Amino acid sequence: MAKDIGYLFREGQAYSQTWPVKRELYALFPECRVIAATRFANKVMPPLAILTAAVYINFYGLDFLPQALTMAFFFISLPMQGLLWLGYRANQPLPPSTQSWYRDIHHKMQMQGCRVHAVKGRPRYKELAQLLKTAFDEMDKAFTRQWF
Repeated sequence: MAKDIGYLFREGQAYSQTWPVKRELYALFPECRVIAATRFANKVMPPLAILTAAVYINFYGLDFLPQALTMAFFFISLPMQGLLWLGYRANQPLPPSTQSWYRDIHHKMQMQGCRVHAVKGRPRYKELAQLLKTAFDEMDKAFTRQWF
C-alpha cells in the first residue's frame, strides 16, 4: 500500500508540473483549481499547522496536546490530499467526448507540423496534459483560441 501511495504522490507532482495552468482551461477541467490550491496549501499549511498547535497548547495547556497535534496533522495533510487526487486523476482514462477532442487537437497539431507523441488507444489525462502543454508552448495563440 505504501508503494501505491508513493507512486500517486510522484504521479501527482509530475502531473501538476505538466498540466498547463491557463485561464482558458479553468472552466473545462478541475485540474487548474486543484493545482493552484495545492501550491497555495504547500506554502500556507505548514506554518498554519505550527501556529494552530502553538495556540492550542498556549490557551488550553498540554492536556490538549492530542487535539493540537490532530489539528496540525490535518492542516499538513491538505496539500498531500491534492497531490493524491492529481496522481489518481493523471492515470484515469479520458471520457469518450474528451478522447475525440484529444484526437482532434492531436491531428491539428500534426497538420501544423508540431512534434507530438503518437496517439494512444486509450489516452489518459496525463497524455492530455502533455498534449495541452505542447499546444500552449509551441503553437500560436490563434491556434489555441479555436480550441478553448
